[in-house]
Amino acid sequence: MIVFDVDRLGPWVAERTGGTYYPGSGKAIGLERNGNLVAAVLYDNCTGRSVQMHVASDSTSRWMTREYLGICFDYPFNQLKVNKIIGLVDSTNLEAQRFDESIGFVEEHRIKDAGRHGDLIIYSMTRDQCRWLHLFKGK
Repeated sequence: MIVFDVDRLGPWVAERTGGTYYPGSGKAIGLERNGNLVAAVLYDNCTGRSVQMHVASDSTSRWMTREYLGICFDYPFNQLKVNKIIGLVDSTNLEAQRFDESIGFVEEHRIKDAGRHGDLIIYSMTRDQCRWLHLFKGK
């Protein structure tokens, strides 16, 4: 089941990503199975041209369905109409780097010593780079 309660999802994402959720500061799309959250995406810092996307899961890959990814990319590109999605990853978080790259994000820049434990890697994806948009059946 898809859920949109940002005040529930935001803290859940922040707890798993080491970030901070500020109530009312973004939007979120979650995936629930058997009454439990298995994944959520928090969107914040929308400039009109870009938005930051923070992804968290229950540490399994059960959540990563094509349809859910399609929904998660439909929102920023088709509803917010942004040109670019931005993801921030600490250089010591190899799992997050592999995940971002596997779904199509590309490393755009590194800021030395700006991450929680290492460098801050700035990943991005444009609409043209996104291979998930055609999977959303709600269009």
